[in-house]
Amino acid sequence: MAEIRSVCVYCGSSAGKDPIHLKTARRLGELLAHERIRLVYGGGGIGLMGALAHAAMRAGGEVIGVIPEFLVVREHAFEGAREVVVTRDMHERKRIMFERADAFAVLPGGIGTLEELVEQLSWLQLEQHRKPIALVNVNGYWNPFFELLDHMREQRFLHTVRKLCIAVDRVEEVVPKLRAAARGISDEALRGGKAREVAEKM
Repeated sequence: MAEIRSVCVYCGSSAGKDPIHLKTARRLGELLAHERIRLVYGGGGIGLMGALAHAAMRAGGEVIGVIPEFLVVREHAFEGAREVVVTRDMHERKRIMFERADAFAVLPGGIGTLEELVEQLSWLQLEQHRKPIALVNVNGYWNPFFELLDHMREQRFLHTVRKLCIAVDRVEEVVPKLRAAARGISDEALRGGKAREVAEKM
């Protein structure tokens, strides 16, 4: 069985409207640290990203931030991380985050977060990796996205992706659900093989 040692978290660089999302980001950071799971994230020090990273660090967790050069100032690159990787562009950022992760968790965010999520779902649907993906659906944030996927399936443009999304209503469910999804997957399947080839193509 594959062991989840690192989780890539996609989330917004803004705090959002509902205070519950900041609270959820902080709680996820704490939970990953307590479970000794490395946090890989977008490297920002503001919004949900900053709340997530600060909470993980305060709880004694290991944090790796990956941020492109042009966002270092705009997103206030988090200086407290164990490692901050500054990339040339967004493509390199996404590739490195993919390579460093055994699984993904998705908090609320905007277009960038949505794009990162959909890319991973696309590769998963095409069987190019087997890394589990959990959407943290606190207060129903991702309900419209699930409705869109259902609509695509009803129109016969989609067949499997809806089942590939692990929806969790409570942030405490993220790690248990990701670990459950990883059962039966070998370390090689989770970290090597096609996953490595995908990362090299990104």
